Amino acid sequence: MPATILTQTRAIKLNENDNVTIAVDVIEAGASASGVQARARIMRGHKMAIAPIPRGEPVLKFGQIIGFATSDIGPGDWVHEHNVEMQDFSRDYQFAQGATVTQILPEAQQATFEGFRRKSGKFGTRNYLAILTSVNCSASAARFMAKEVERSGVLANYPNIDGVIALVHGTGCGIAAKGEGFDALKRTQWGYAGNPNIAGVLLVGLGCEVFQIGRMKQDYGIVEGDTFRSMTIQDSGGTRKTVAAGVAALTDMMPAANQARRETTSAANLMLALQCGGSDGYSGITANPALGAAVDELVRHGGTAILSETPEIYGAEHLLTRRAATREIGQKLVDRIHWWEEYTRINKGEMNNNPSPGNKAGGLTTILEKSLGAAAKGGTTTLNGVYEYAEPVTAKGFVFMDTPGYDPVSATGQVAGGANVLTFTTGRGSAYGCKPTPSIKLATNSDIYRRMKDDMDINCGDVLDGVSIADKGREIFAKILEVASGEKTKSEELGYGDAEFVPWQIGATM
Repeated sequence: MPATILTQTRAIKLNENDNVTIAVDVIEAGASASGVQARARIMRGHKMAIAPIPRGEPVLKFGQIIGFATSDIGPGDWVHEHNVEMQDFSRDYQFAQGATVTQILPEAQQATFEGFRRKSGKFGTRNYLAILTSVNCSASAARFMAKEVERSGVLANYPNIDGVIALVHGTGCGIAAKGEGFDALKRTQWGYAGNPNIAGVLLVGLGCEVFQIGRMKQDYGIVEGDTFRSMTIQDSGGTRKTVAAGVAALTDMMPAANQARRETTSAANLMLALQCGGSDGYSGITANPALGAAVDELVRHGGTAILSETPEIYGAEHLLTRRAATREIGQKLVDRIHWWEEYTRINKGEMNNNPSPGNKAGGLTTILEKSLGAAAKGGTTTLNGVYEYAEPVTAKGFVFMDTPGYDPVSATGQVAGGANVLTFTTGRGSAYGCKPTPSIKLATNSDIYRRMKDDMDINCGDVLDGVSIADKGREIFAKILEVASGEKTKSEELGYGDAEFVPWQIGATM
């Protein structure tokens, strides 16, 4: 049911079955909203009961269960963590029966962007040289190389190169030499090396670490040349010699990287990563469904969109299984949910550790509520694949990748999977950027857009003022094409992205 926005003390009832309404403006005690008089002050983005909710009964938002009342809640009461809790309840995992069938536009009618064609046949939206590290022990040497290249000014001779980035991490040793953790790191490193936004890679190690460069080269059949070089500090004779050799190797790669030129190509060559962070009570009403509309448009033009953050679709996964192209795809998503339940159990946590304190201050009470809003980023089309962390995404259309909810870790997996552009919704004002994949920031409310205008690319808060979700989705889609064609995002202008490469560390550190 379409949202109803009241003209006075504005509030939104999202579904005819809901027993709460969401405050668009502050609702003062005694004021009326959604036909109910408030018994307490309701902050923006927070929930007010519009019907009696007896103790133990479900609280409904989006027409779905977001928690259970811990005491009797009367109409006009503030509804939040003081009177709502998580409880286990069964989800109806129906498979492959609720997706919107999308007719892909003929290629001649598809939108276009200006991208860099790679030998793989993929198209990049940026043209970076990257220094990757096999282990934390080589992280400083990689950073020294990037700083020396920047200091030298040599990149001025190569205007088609966006920069040299050192993508370092805190693992690579003290881990098992096989198993989930090792495999995830290997996929991440190779995924970045093959991302179409990277023109060339220098991989730097110490030499004695568990994550051996030689083993990765052998596993993936990597041959060194104009687009890939590797070295270790121990074989190179120490830090200074390694840095000098690394700068020389990068300089040797620059002429080939600089030959890249943008050319017109179909939006079908876009792979969009979907992220949200610092969410609030508006996220599931404005920016996330608007981004979902943009995703539907991208899919219609033949492109791919990756929804992730498995802990943040917890409680909404049954809506995604209905959209699965096959029962097997839907079951794979359910299997990942069960993996996370066990993962949190053995680490003495719980799935409701998320939402964060900032999410709760913004009006989100439980992970179920957050998940229902977060899943809206995925639009309405068929779920065509479910991938493990950093696994190469090969399907077209809407897909899911299993990642943590922590934004830098999640986005790192998506970029490793092949994402060449990224969108990030936020209601609290997350400070985030990504290299080599540009990040477009979408504000869920006009207040955060005004206060953090240097960080935000699009204001979705005007949806609360009457702009339609469809129109906002078209605005987002147009911005994606512009950024893919070279327009810098706010986070790029600020210089974000070097510190946001954070591979998921699964398993014990030994």
